[in-house]
Amino acid sequence: MSHSKGSRTAAIAAGVLVAMMAVGPALADCYDVVGCTNKNLFSRNYSYLGSVSDGPSCDFLYMMRNRIYAQRGYCFKTARGISEIGNSGCHIADQAAVPLSNIERANIATIQMAERAKSCPP
Repeated sequence: MSHSKGSRTAAIAAGVLVAMMAVGPALADCYDVVGCTNKNLFSRNYSYLGSVSDGPSCDFLYMMRNRIYAQRGYCFKTARGISEIGNSGCHIADQAAVPLSNIERANIATIQMAERAKSCPP
């Protein structure tokens, strides 16, 4: 009887694991103030992101923006991108070909607006 119960528990655990893998990895980076890259619109918090005195630094905005691309498989070409984010698991060489959701595209645009407002380097 215990063998059957153990087998059933193992089967259930395996089923849960397969179901979790089918859903895919949780890719979104989450930030306390603005939310997650693939489910919250950062534009709602643009005043914070674009604030020169109170918002995140240019380096932080760079990481936020480029982590979205990295999470979707982009292979960085610049020395900064490779050294700060890396190319582990990347498979897309063309940034325009990265499959982004509408929210991710909007978030990248919002971050880029904040970077311009702060005169961040490219």
